[in-house]
Amino acid sequence: GMAFLGPNDILVIEKEKGTVQRIINGKMLPEPLLDVNVGKVSERGLLGIAVSKHENGPTYVFLFYSETLVKDGGNPVGNRLYRYELMNNNTLANPKLLLDLPTTPGPSHNGGVVRIGPDNNVYVVVGDLNYIRNKRAYTLAQNAVDGPPPDGRGGIFRVTQNGEVVGGGNGVGLLGNEDPLNKYYAYGIRNSFGIGFDPVTGNLWETENGPNLGDEINLVEPRFNGGWKELMGMAADHKGFDPNNDLVDFGGKGKYSDPEFEWIDTVAPTAITFLNSDKLGMQYENDIFVGSVKGGRIFNFDLNDNRTELVLDNPLDDKVADTNDELKDITFANDLGTITDIEVGPADGYLYVVSFGNGAIYRIVPSGDSNGTNGVSIPEEKDEEEED
Repeated sequence: GMAFLGPNDILVIEKEKGTVQRIINGKMLPEPLLDVNVGKVSERGLLGIAVSKHENGPTYVFLFYSETLVKDGGNPVGNRLYRYELMNNNTLANPKLLLDLPTTPGPSHNGGVVRIGPDNNVYVVVGDLNYIRNKRAYTLAQNAVDGPPPDGRGGIFRVTQNGEVVGGGNGVGLLGNEDPLNKYYAYGIRNSFGIGFDPVTGNLWETENGPNLGDEINLVEPRFNGGWKELMGMAADHKGFDPNNDLVDFGGKGKYSDPEFEWIDTVAPTAITFLNSDKLGMQYENDIFVGSVKGGRIFNFDLNDNRTELVLDNPLDDKVADTNDELKDITFANDLGTITDIEVGPADGYLYVVSFGNGAIYRIVPSGDSNGTNGVSIPEEKDEEEED
């Protein structure tokens, strides 16, 4: 993952090393700003980063990682969200623990993406941590009707920048008052490598990874129930299933909704972002861009006028990609390796893409405008059907 400190000033995290590197004007500084102890088996590691600048105040850097007691190895003691301060413009110090979440059974489905919302609160997504290896980890947050209380897995968490429950000091959350349920913004999530906020509406969107089918894009409203472990994909495709009666709703508070898009053949979607600039052309302004593992693709989606649904043409107008052949019209780029993050440059308005597979950060620019950087050209015009 990556986060901008400023124009041409990027923080990049290294998953298995536990380091936060700084890149200024395309060059990495000799020493990292921070090096933390992380578990590195499977999907554990240093997983998420976000930056929050305060005018005439500190610059906070939020990190989510599988913390260990020994250097880069061993069993994690927790999946933890920390707040650091940028000190003297060259180091991260004064760690404050905001969330201490489980890591077991694991080692996969840790999620870990961190974002600062338009409300200035901190959001982090966490998967189910391979609950199937330990049925005691199959909780109400995974829609286990007779399961134990949520324990900090399978959801999107929201806390203040001080780690407090949003909404005041009384500990009352969206779904309940007990900790950590009072910090859940959404639940019923299998695993996710992408959350992002619409710059126009402030709505939260999420990508979600299915087991061997049924990858999703979701519009995540407060108290959202993604349906896992009872279903992935569209509820209507699960014969005899009634989401109004067959899912946990925490006393009527939780609300299931179908995904806004589904891939039947898994593409392993990752980052999701909104291009809040016209630098790649007016036709892409405020569009959704989604990265993937398979094929190193970036998918591009328009939104409808109220920005709650995707604009999809036949054969995708049923919100489902049944085969890979149906992906042509939504594919923006490919062959970029395993994409782990997509961000918009605060100064130039271009897309920046982190490729874990290629060990690179790409800047996507219009054709003929790479300016000597590692630019990936795009078509100058999006294909548009002629109106009658």
